[in-house]
Amino acid sequence: MRQSTPYQVRNHLESKELQYALAGRAEQLGFCKVVVIDEDLGRSGAGTQERPGFGRLLASVCQGLAGAVFALEASRLARNNRDWHHLVDLCALTETLLIDSDGVYDPRQLNDRLVLGLKGTMSEFELGLLRQRAREAFEQKVRRGFALWEVPVGFIRTEEGQIEMTPDRQVQQAIRSVFQKFHQLGSARQATIWFREEQIPVPKTKPGTAGQEVVWGMPSSGRIRQMLNNPCYAGAFAYGKTAARTRIEDG
Repeated sequence: MRQSTPYQVRNHLESKELQYALAGRAEQLGFCKVVVIDEDLGRSGAGTQERPGFGRLLASVCQGLAGAVFALEASRLARNNRDWHHLVDLCALTETLLIDSDGVYDPRQLNDRLVLGLKGTMSEFELGLLRQRAREAFEQKVRRGFALWEVPVGFIRTEEGQIEMTPDRQVQQAIRSVFQKFHQLGSARQATIWFREEQIPVPKTKPGTAGQEVVWGMPSSGRIRQMLNNPCYAGAFAYGKTAARTRIEDG
């Protein structure tokens, strides 16, 4: 059994009940002992997370303890061909059947193995298609300038999704004073020292409030630099300054 996220586990109850009902189908088909493996509820099958339930399943198949593996569909067992074909190969070696809502498959039979391969490929393709659609939707938001998760202090997000300057004049004046002191003293560090010596607090937005709630406190040099480097204060929206890279080390 598997569902991709904790949200699905909490709210997609019908899918979970259908998977639990597979135990009853196994008994109807004559299996005297049925083991339900549900440790992977709330875990993605894309191969990016550790899945103790799937590992336990592979170990049982390798030891010849399983007569058949039941799942609603291939996507419940794996969302990537590496894991899926590994399971199919092991089932073929140990003469273990694969059974889903469409039928009973013997991985030793060429026709059944072909169908199982197509099911795994379609499962992986479906996940890739969902990611592609989500990415395209996100990039559309970027082009409209709507992709800021947290607005910087001094700005608020309206109900229409627009970013506007806060009407709080005290916050506006505090932000202006940060830039004025930077220009006057020549460095973020000196500006920080001045604010701390004069015991003048600097505002900071409370996460998750769309800029509506502000807390005040003594600034750190990192906080001052963060404000000075933020392009929003220059009236610009910047995206793509950082990127993720995958690197394989020691295998």
